[in-house]
Amino acid sequence: MSRTLRVASVQFQHRAGDKDYNLGRVEHFAGAAAAEGAQIACLPEMCISGYWHVPRLDRSGLYELAEPMDGPSVSRVAALARNLGIGIGVGWLECDAHGRLYNAYRLCLPNGEGHTHRKLHAFEHPLIFSGEGYTVFDTPWGVRMGILICWDNNLVENPRAVALRGAEVLLAPHQTGGTNSLSPKGMKHIPLRYWEERGQDPERLRREFQGPNGRGWLMRWLPARAHDNGLFIVFSNGVGRDEDELRTGNAMILDPYGDVLSESSSTGDDMVTADLDLEEVATSSGRRWMRGRRPDLYGSLAQRLGTELSPHATRFGLPKVGQVEFPE
Repeated sequence: MSRTLRVASVQFQHRAGDKDYNLGRVEHFAGAAAAEGAQIACLPEMCISGYWHVPRLDRSGLYELAEPMDGPSVSRVAALARNLGIGIGVGWLECDAHGRLYNAYRLCLPNGEGHTHRKLHAFEHPLIFSGEGYTVFDTPWGVRMGILICWDNNLVENPRAVALRGAEVLLAPHQTGGTNSLSPKGMKHIPLRYWEERGQDPERLRREFQGPNGRGWLMRWLPARAHDNGLFIVFSNGVGRDEDELRTGNAMILDPYGDVLSESSSTGDDMVTADLDLEEVATSSGRRWMRGRRPDLYGSLAQRLGTELSPHATRFGLPKVGQVEFPE
């Protein structure tokens, strides 16, 4: 008997610090996902708290924005997951029991349980810590899943580690697109006026979102992560203006061969769904290649070169607060 899972990936433009508005959008799309028969809805990184205003906050602003995992925002999503009978993934700024801050993502399950991932490579603020471990777990649907947040997915070791822990589906929430990459052939800024003038020239904005600063950049590496590791990937993202940058949406769902099952070409809030045939994982090229691994040869992969960035945000090698750049 085949195993299938219907998933939804969401893109929406959050409002900085406006949790009630953002949670309203979460509720809207979670309801739409449930109506379409989705068992899981994946929403973007830090979609509850807002994102790119965070580097400009001082200490008191950060702690005013942050909430514990059992705080009112995530609790509201958890109640929604129970009521709708689906899993709902959301991102927020977490404050743990020791007062440490994390860029965190919670998959709230319909049975009242859930799983939280803390971004392994946090760079949003010197006071935000990086997580210390992978998040891979079994679900009520008989599917083993993992979560990696934004830049976690860029480093090839992380999706491989998640796959080696048995994950079949990877939730990959982001806030990306239109960022000023330090790489000569990487992403570049999309002029903000393209967003402000979208009513007069919607095709210009659509071309940018689909071009090398949006979808084109994703297609350089995201299909490779799915193919090489035999993973379904559910990519969700912000869309629209986020402070001085434009998020490009491009919500998409990829199969274990790196093919796109479903994607959004909208320049506004949107959702896409796909049915995942989980039997494809075992027979995918990535899983067959993983069985041919020679771990005895790979010791050098865990050795330091001396040029690594520290996992702690205060030593991440980025400019001071207010001048932070994405490290893609």
